[in-house]
Amino acid sequence: MDNRIVEFIRGLRAAGVRVSLAESLDALDAIGIMGIRDKGLFRASLRATLVKERKDFQAFEELFPLYFGSGGPPLQSAYGDMSEDEQKLLEAALSGLSGRIQGLLDWLTSGEGPTKEELEQMAKQAGVDWFDSPDQARWVTRRMMQQMGFGQLEEKLAELVEKLQAMGMSDEAIQKLLGVVEANREALVEQMAQQVGLQIAQERARRPDDLHGSDLMHKPLDALSEREVDMLRDEVKRLVAQLRSRAALRRRRGHKGKFDARGTIRANQRYGGVPIELKMKKRKLKPSLVLICDVSESMRYVVEFMMTLTYQLQDQVSKARSFAFYYDLVEITSLFSRSEVDIDSAFSEVRKILPYRPYGTDLGGSLEVFYDKHLSAVNHRTTVVMVGDGRNNYNPARVDLVRDLQKRGRRLIWLTPETHAHWGTGDSDMMTYAPVCDDVVVVRNLAQLASAVDKLLAGD
Repeated sequence: MDNRIVEFIRGLRAAGVRVSLAESLDALDAIGIMGIRDKGLFRASLRATLVKERKDFQAFEELFPLYFGSGGPPLQSAYGDMSEDEQKLLEAALSGLSGRIQGLLDWLTSGEGPTKEELEQMAKQAGVDWFDSPDQARWVTRRMMQQMGFGQLEEKLAELVEKLQAMGMSDEAIQKLLGVVEANREALVEQMAQQVGLQIAQERARRPDDLHGSDLMHKPLDALSEREVDMLRDEVKRLVAQLRSRAALRRRRGHKGKFDARGTIRANQRYGGVPIELKMKKRKLKPSLVLICDVSESMRYVVEFMMTLTYQLQDQVSKARSFAFYYDLVEITSLFSRSEVDIDSAFSEVRKILPYRPYGTDLGGSLEVFYDKHLSAVNHRTTVVMVGDGRNNYNPARVDLVRDLQKRGRRLIWLTPETHAHWGTGDSDMMTYAPVCDDVVVVRNLAQLASAVDKLLAGD
């Protein structure tokens, strides 16, 4: 049981729940005292020791039955209530079927369903490796049902009933058989869903250092459907947990410092040049950020995911201020820095402040507003992050202001969803902005955006 609890904790961490080593030990100690006989008490003990925030309850409730469930209700045998003659009739009728439907009906009548290994193999064939969140198990389960022949089940059951009636089985026995088959059908679907959900959770937990997650993270943000966007919003929870862990690890290393050879030699000259007292270089690892984001419709998802990642990682940033620009520039720090921010509602508020207008983007004019009202937000410790495609509707680019921001701050990073081949085409001013930036990073998908945020937190 201890091993399963450790696996469960890994699953929680991979789902975005912060669980420290001390809390893991508390959970094991609590179970050692409370025991596992009472499942309700067992669940309450784990939840009390492992979950600290209300927003993490959903992940706990989703994963607990996958790791500690029974694997779904057991299947029943239809043969138990049958006479020996009726059993022979059923076996004969089933033998007349062929292919996958025969195997499915054997499971649904005998009560001996597929083994765990068979379910795992069927889930792989159904594409379980393509999914990253256990709540997506239903898609794989449906695919498994298709592969097993569920689409033909009603037709074949009707055929089976005709055969049994022609062979002389009573209507009462046939109705009992159909009742068992229907109950087993529901139980088998539940077994498959639990197995698929567990496989997805375990696979996700096996790659805690992989920031790139599912293949969907590599799909361009401007090509996502609404359903795919929702799936990536779930993926962000895992990313936040990983980015926080990576940032915290870097900070612990930074506190210890890096060996300073020159400092050690200088400090130990009083000992005749023999290094005795080691000196370490230490650096500030929590960055101070100013985000200036293009909130035109073409930039919606890039900015949404950037804001989500940044503000759910506020504890890894010394200070963060955010500004949205379109035809004007406004500060939006308060909208995204609330403890439980709803990104959709926050963007709706931004859209009310900066309503849509055709060909409305004016980056140059927005930079002038920033200089007039908010320049004090940037100092020598600030990393300025521009998030936009550099398209300016042929308005003055004001490259001079971008250059001054780069000199005034610690560094200036530009995140753009457009590749180099599109810079300078049409109304794009990226060819003029790029040379005055410390770095320009292409972020066409969530994987690239996560890597960019990771580097920002690292101070690279």
